[in-house]
Amino acid sequence: MRRWKVPGGGDDDGRFAGLGMLASALAARPVAVTAAAPGATPWTDGKTVFVDRSASTRTQLESVAVQASLIAAGSLDPDVLGALVRHRRLAGRYLAVEGQRALLVNRALLPNSLGALADPRVCEGSDSPAASLAMASGKGALPDPPTGFGVIQARKVLAACAAAKPVDERSVAHVPRRDEKQELEELDEDDVDDSDDPDLFSSPIGGGGAIGKWLKKLLSSSRKTGGSSGGPPGADSPTHRTNSTKRGAHAVSSLATVSSEEIVDVKTDGVKYPEWNAERRVYRPAWCTVREADPQIKPHATQQIEDAISVRRPLARLGMGLHRRHRQPQGDDIDIDAALEARVEVRAGSVPDEAVYLDSLRRRRDLSVLLLLDISGSAAEPGTVGRTVHQQQRTAVAHLMVALHDLGDRVSLYAYYSQGRSAVTMVPVKRFDDHLDAQVFRRLNSLEPGAYSRLGAAIRHGSAVLEERGGTSRRLLVVLSDGLAYDHGYERGYGAADARRALTEARRRGTGCVCLTIGASTDVESLRRVFGSAAHATIASPDQLAGVIGPVFRSAIRSGEVRRRVS
Repeated sequence: MRRWKVPGGGDDDGRFAGLGMLASALAARPVAVTAAAPGATPWTDGKTVFVDRSASTRTQLESVAVQASLIAAGSLDPDVLGALVRHRRLAGRYLAVEGQRALLVNRALLPNSLGALADPRVCEGSDSPAASLAMASGKGALPDPPTGFGVIQARKVLAACAAAKPVDERSVAHVPRRDEKQELEELDEDDVDDSDDPDLFSSPIGGGGAIGKWLKKLLSSSRKTGGSSGGPPGADSPTHRTNSTKRGAHAVSSLATVSSEEIVDVKTDGVKYPEWNAERRVYRPAWCTVREADPQIKPHATQQIEDAISVRRPLARLGMGLHRRHRQPQGDDIDIDAALEARVEVRAGSVPDEAVYLDSLRRRRDLSVLLLLDISGSAAEPGTVGRTVHQQQRTAVAHLMVALHDLGDRVSLYAYYSQGRSAVTMVPVKRFDDHLDAQVFRRLNSLEPGAYSRLGAAIRHGSAVLEERGGTSRRLLVVLSDGLAYDHGYERGYGAADARRALTEARRRGTGCVCLTIGASTDVESLRRVFGSAAHATIASPDQLAGVIGPVFRSAIRSGEVRRRVS
């Protein structure tokens, strides 16, 4: 287990940024950490953990670990917290039990220094928040929660949950630009209707505001004359100028439909995918066309990557498949052949071999990973440490690809951008069966950001490729993006809802999903609207990647395994 170290221990901003990374990893969603009001006890509203600025680093770590684990374990569910309003003593008893249970649920992700924080004796008999509430409501003696646990502010958590929901169904919509206050409701995994036509998501993978300011500066809001300017959301008519000169040959746009009975060439004809219409809460079948375009290698592209960022070690224990071993001294089943031979030896008067068990050991890599790199225009924006978001994402994805390949995983890297719903382009930098050689890095270093980001279509195509060609039982989709999902007719909440839905679709089919935001200034709330409850980490620079990928990747893989078992 990696030993967590909070960066910038003597600086509040640096310390809280490090604690925020830890909180996001433990909660499996973006969570910020900030200072509570003077004299206030640590607590969380589900989005931010408030800690005592004057407390020791150890106490702050404990508070973040407990409060973030409460978020991950569903301990702050409104149905449970409703019973705690105006009942401070009951809230304290509930925290004493549920805090321990949440820590045990997250025990595999906790830093070594906090391993002894959880006491299973306190929460014995509780397997859910409701069970913990029942124990807290009883008359049995319970210890007071440790000081570092903080408190549960039931009223404030419920208020935060209420503020996150729309006032009515009409707010779940493709929001006009002039209405800056409307928000989409947070789509939950359970909102995906399993009764939908299963063929809706199957696809032949080829044989062959801050956001408003950014858009005004980068894209310039001017409509092209002519064409169908008044078309429906997602129409091909551009609504903004882009640096299309960089895309030239790749920006193919077509409204032609392809019969589902025909064999679709992903390069020429493209693959049709649905898109989630948040306004009507239905899918638009065959709404987006995704094409794969061969990467163009630039003369100046090198085969080098920047200095190593040490991501191999936290990835080494991921994706280990169960390997059935015979003739073991202990195990979970009897090895029939070995047991029969031992019995024969006994009858023959010989000393039998006691290794007569079958054991399942994790000694075999069993993981396929598809890295999905956002190269839309927003990635060209200045990021942290004097480099663009694209440069930092490119560094991170290169080291992830090398580390996963060296560990024996099947790895693939695709970049994506879009120019309308009929021209979503995927650039295969490395396919699953390609060798990892100098040519791959030259392709990667030739990528230049431009155009838009129809994130939902890219996620659907990436997850389909992963399911079709990954070839392993464990699958992981890693999206590297600044979270700005935007295209023609794919604006604001509409695009965020579709991206969330695409991630949910992949997770329901047993694919773990991780979203990484590196060096971008996108705020936590905007990222939450786009990535939903998928495992996500936001870091300031690639050299911080090693500190978060272990817990985040592990959480996503575990979530995918649970989905596969349930289905």
